[in-house]
Amino acid sequence: MQAGLLAHSLRLIFVGACALCTGAAFAGELKVALSGAEVVPPVQTAATADAVLMVDADKSVHAKVTLKNITPFAAHIHQGEAGTNGPPVIFLEKKADGSWGEVAGAKLSDEQYASYLAGKLYFQFHTEKYRPGEIRGQIKP
Repeated sequence: MQAGLLAHSLRLIFVGACALCTGAAFAGELKVALSGAEVVPPVQTAATADAVLMVDADKSVHAKVTLKNITPFAAHIHQGEAGTNGPPVIFLEKKADGSWGEVAGAKLSDEQYASYLAGKLYFQFHTEKYRPGEIRGQIKP
């Protein structure tokens, strides 16, 4: 009876550990919605975007942003809290499939990583009509 209880307990521990490991594998993937309402100051636009961001343990950045109703000339991940503007820290480029993503080798510094964890980074896309930014999305880990 004790052997059966021990085996059952070990199975529960194993299943729990697997669930934690699986959850941790996806903990770094964030979804971010971009709109003109988040730009500082806000802009009226039909443009939107959906972004997926992953930051690896070595602070490498991987992003994929799908745009709607916008043709940007530049895009970045900026450092700054919601409601403020800040400098670009990661440059984004247009990919072959039409989405936008990080330039090769994109990586956060220790300070930028701390800002990432604190929710003080954001995506921003710049267009000819709205050079300071047409759409923005705060990154909230």
